[in-house]
Amino acid sequence: MELGPRRATVVPQGAEMDQQFNRPTWSRQIEFTLAGIGCAVGLGNVWRFPYLCYRSGGGAFLVPYLLMLVVLGIPLLYMELTVGQYTRRGPVHALASVCPLFKGVGMASVAISFIMCTYYNVVITWALYYLFSSFQAPLPWQHCNNTWNTANCTSHATGSIYSSTASQEFFTYKMLGQTNGVGEIGGMRWELFFILILAWILIYFCIFKGVKSTGKVVYFTALFPYVILIALLINNVQLPGAIEGITFFIVPEWEKLLLVEVWVNAAAQIFNSIGIGFGSLLAMSSYNSFNNNVLKDTLTISIINSITSILAGFVIFSAFGYMSHLQGIPVSDLAVDGPGLVYVVYPQAFANMPVPQLWAVLFFFMLLCLGLDSEFAMVEVMVTSIMDEHYQYLIRVFKRKELFVLAVCVVAFLFGIPCIMQVGIYVFQLMDHYTAIVSIMFLAFFEVVAICWCYGVNRLSANLKEMTGRSAHMFFKLCWLIVAPVLIFVILVFSIIQFKPARYGDYVFPPWAQGVGWGIALASIIWIPLGAIHTLWVLPGSLIQKLKLSITPFTLDGKSKMAYYERGGKHGQTAIAVISSGIELPEKAPVQTNL
Repeated sequence: MELGPRRATVVPQGAEMDQQFNRPTWSRQIEFTLAGIGCAVGLGNVWRFPYLCYRSGGGAFLVPYLLMLVVLGIPLLYMELTVGQYTRRGPVHALASVCPLFKGVGMASVAISFIMCTYYNVVITWALYYLFSSFQAPLPWQHCNNTWNTANCTSHATGSIYSSTASQEFFTYKMLGQTNGVGEIGGMRWELFFILILAWILIYFCIFKGVKSTGKVVYFTALFPYVILIALLINNVQLPGAIEGITFFIVPEWEKLLLVEVWVNAAAQIFNSIGIGFGSLLAMSSYNSFNNNVLKDTLTISIINSITSILAGFVIFSAFGYMSHLQGIPVSDLAVDGPGLVYVVYPQAFANMPVPQLWAVLFFFMLLCLGLDSEFAMVEVMVTSIMDEHYQYLIRVFKRKELFVLAVCVVAFLFGIPCIMQVGIYVFQLMDHYTAIVSIMFLAFFEVVAICWCYGVNRLSANLKEMTGRSAHMFFKLCWLIVAPVLIFVILVFSIIQFKPARYGDYVFPPWAQGVGWGIALASIIWIPLGAIHTLWVLPGSLIQKLKLSITPFTLDGKSKMAYYERGGKHGQTAIAVISSGIELPEKAPVQTNL
């Protein structure tokens, strides 16, 4: 039976309902675009992509990388921004609305964002430590005449496993005070402790007013890193040996395209770099105006993110070419992955440049800006999701949203303390390995299943038409329905097959530590089955009726229905179809059906 324009509306009740419809929006749409760029462009663009490109065939790697950007990165970002903007909710309520059975995916996104923000801010702490240390002449990692240096210290890389560079010893012994293993806790690194407090103060003042404060900060933190990157590139390409380093970075090894691992690495890099599944961009898009052009933001964020990765590759490898020229060792002996690249290898390059203090200050300030953008996006996921769920209660307890944000920052700071003890680098590596590598792929797979298959590409396309006046292109529908789910499943299976236990350099974590790592991974993944069980428990009817309702959008609670019913149209029809099924739904607000 054709239900036509009939609609169902819900009468708003209480401050919690008022908060939903008085949701703040970005002062200008460019602020969301810049915040999205800042969220997507992070430290991984600087320390992960260049190494991955070099290891996976140089310039040839750009073929699978750009292909995955088109068929995976852009469509999935488009999907997340559409859901966030349309529902005007954080990831928990957004997922609970579009597919109640998988509401745990949104909860898992909040959990993984909380875990990551506790240790990601430690990287910002390191950047601040290096930034403060860069105002010394000479730079403390330029020579081996310091109290923390060992007899094996050398002022330049030799390629020998029996020696360590001055920059490596500064990182390991001076800043970290690193112990011999995860079982040896050591003491507190009080310098890092106070800098971590400073880092959280910076984060707090970036986000304490919500999008009103974040929107102003991103004008600087999202744009200034590009000024520094370009300045570094101009300086580096003039150095002797720079061209050899760049050549090493981009010369294609076409035979590597025959390796499945290269294609999986390309997909995983696009995936992790843009941040699909973390909930950050979904949460920030919930503050967009309803008729914002989602596709424009999607293309801007994803393309600039990839351009930044490639630009960073030229900056890093031009410096590597210079170091290779000076020290007479292959570039391959310098190329490393992860924090070691920006905190050990690249600082070593500054030591040999003219005016090293200037370039060191600029580089570590750039890292600070890149880190801040990504960090406050992760904190915003928690704040948005918890405020969506418990707004009335939180305002009653904390009186002001600013005080609640402060409480979130304090709790996250306390959880980050183990990472700035002498054992901290091992804790950091363990958390990063099992969170960023293991958990996120499970989250992403179930998010795509929930939105693309359960909610459906036709509904998603209809939402886009309601917001922008244009439906999704057939290309995006095909990617949502088939390409993206299949690719993510392949990446997930490949990640499981190729999984390697966490390690730090040559140190392999003991079995008990690996067990702790899996516990960290489960702390986010476990919410997916728990959310499904809870949904089936609270829905009325027989098991078959519960299952049908659990994959029917907008049926979980009165608050979700109000958000959707008020606009009528397709949603009103969905509501009436559910109500006319004869199953009584739990309500938190009275429903008025205009049939």
